Amino acid sequence: MNNKFVIFVVRWLFNSLGLWIAVRLFGTGYDSSQVSISIVGFLLAGLIFSMVNAVLKPFIVILALPAILVTLGLFIIIVNGLMVWISLRFVPSIEMTFFNSILTGIILSLVNYIVSASLVLRKSEAN
Repeated sequence: MNNKFVIFVVRWLFNSLGLWIAVRLFGTGYDSSQVSISIVGFLLAGLIFSMVNAVLKPFIVILALPAILVTLGLFIIIVNGLMVWISLRFVPSIEMTFFNSILTGIILSLVNYIVSASLVLRKSEAN
């Protein structure tokens, strides 16, 4: 159980970093002069994104399964963008359009892939 919590915290921190990078590239309504507020805001956004990804995304993927199958998996990019867009609606200091949320979803997918790959690598080295 402790190992799963550590993995969740690592994903949360890297999702927060990925959101910070994506909002700096694509976001609107972000004031970079408020550094202390932005750190808390991005940590909150990363936590909300991690929770939405863990709880809501499986249901959305099941509902969107026909579209995912017809597009040979490319519709999952839209699903990831929707998860980002929903997550950022709960954070008042960060705004992003839906199209930019799709681009952010691509960035966060890459971040999560890298984190997952490094955790699997570390786990296989421990055995």
